[in-house]
Amino acid sequence: MRRMTELSPFTCAHDGELLSGVYGGDAGGPESATVVLLHGAGNGSKERLLPLLAEFVSRGCRGLAFDFSGHGESTGELRELSLRRRLEQAVAVIDARVPAGGPLILVGFSMSGQTVADLVAHYGERVAALGVCAPAVYAREAWDVPFGAGDGRFSEIIRRPDGWRASPALDVLRAYEGRAVLAVPGTDAVIPPDVTEAVQDALAARAQFTRFEVPDAEHMLGLWFQEHAEDRREFVTAVLTGLGDRGWTATRSWLAKQLPQGRTVTGTAFAQGGWSAQMRRLTLDDGSELALRTFVKPFFRGHAPGLLSREASILTLLAAQDGIPAPRLIAVDATAEHCDHPSLLMSLLPGRVRVDEEDLERRLDLLAGQLARIHRVVPQERPRTYQAWTSPEQVRTPGGALWERAVDVIRREPPTYEGCFLHRDFHPGNVLFSGAGPALRISGVVDWVETSWGPADLDVAHCSTALALLHGPQYGLGFRDRYEAHGGRRLAAPADHLYWRLLDALTYSPDAAKLAGPWRELGRTDLTAEVLGGRLAAYVGGLLEWYG
Repeated sequence: MRRMTELSPFTCAHDGELLSGVYGGDAGGPESATVVLLHGAGNGSKERLLPLLAEFVSRGCRGLAFDFSGHGESTGELRELSLRRRLEQAVAVIDARVPAGGPLILVGFSMSGQTVADLVAHYGERVAALGVCAPAVYAREAWDVPFGAGDGRFSEIIRRPDGWRASPALDVLRAYEGRAVLAVPGTDAVIPPDVTEAVQDALAARAQFTRFEVPDAEHMLGLWFQEHAEDRREFVTAVLTGLGDRGWTATRSWLAKQLPQGRTVTGTAFAQGGWSAQMRRLTLDDGSELALRTFVKPFFRGHAPGLLSREASILTLLAAQDGIPAPRLIAVDATAEHCDHPSLLMSLLPGRVRVDEEDLERRLDLLAGQLARIHRVVPQERPRTYQAWTSPEQVRTPGGALWERAVDVIRREPPTYEGCFLHRDFHPGNVLFSGAGPALRISGVVDWVETSWGPADLDVAHCSTALALLHGPQYGLGFRDRYEAHGGRRLAAPADHLYWRLLDALTYSPDAAKLAGPWRELGRTDLTAEVLGGRLAAYVGGLLEWYG
């Protein structure tokens, strides 16, 4: 362990309490980042975080840790503490001990995952990096309730199944754009896996995100880092990666080498509507714009070499095709050899994603015609054979005769088919529109990472599911007719077509709301879990009635 003499004690008076803390690293200038370590609930305290604090200080950071009231050496009663008071105490300490306006690195354990999110909401862009270790997030109504003795209202609120899903903390983390590290123990008997996944999905939306696995650890990661120096050092390295560039140092350097001679990036903005990858609009100093796709989520990052290499080859193929407005490939780093994350740089297409109800009939006809043109592409080398995204063994349903019947349909062997070139993820979220009324047109088709060879029915099925959820079951049920009317390929006979339709639709059971996250960002706040669940059930029922 580093020399603990680098750390000095302090106290901070706040709201009738005396908060006990330690600090170090005051030799840096006002621009130096200050790391703030926040312990968890119960018997948590700053004491076990001192080796971690010393590690940060040894890397040139200012640093502090303190005991919340009712913990460690601070005064006060734990039962009187609340999530709100935790935030207020952290703000009081930070404002007293950190240079005004100086960058912050926030690291929170367990309950302090919520406190980190609250501090991000409070300090905004001052937060240059964050680390959350086996974090918890809580329902809005729990925020102002005293913890009590473990059998009161706070405990009742946090024990409600799935009550955390609407936590404001997830919205804050979803909007955060700095460096973010999620430390996950191999075994956690305290934090449900669904909470960890939700925090991960939120941080991967915009942050420069890393999942830091600690396979042999259990929930109390503060204690683990205290006793395991190598993991402690690796965690600190992860949090501090690319700190001056909010985590994006390597990607910025790679981008600079891909731009036209003499050009520089002067602005970046997120493109709304993405789910599997982060999409950024890059503005250059001459006013031109490019698009950068970055795979940050662990699952997609793991598959990025195949996905991005495939997309790069497909964009090269489509550059010679008429009638398919795909981006132009500029550069790709599919394995993150040069970037912080696997990335693909391409031209930025005009237009925007449309998920509203205006010009809907016209948009649906345009979608059908565009998909028919995609299916007419004849590549010199076939892309990979399609992959099914669910199976009878994987499907989870709400239960009942309807769903049992639907799952039974896909228990058979896949029907034989005449293969063609598939986009494989063709739906309104991957299509850009320009103009309005009679001048409405498709100006771009994006996201070619799943391009495959398979039955045209599968692309029709995928778009139909999205339309049923976005606009109502009748639009999904009727998309086949539109596709065929606009020159699409001959689709399968009813029983076989039903197989492909349900193979896609059942992918989104029982959590259709997960698909609609980007749609809500685009203004479709009416698409609640209840609405989407009802539409999916009605759509599945309609398919069984039409084709069963």
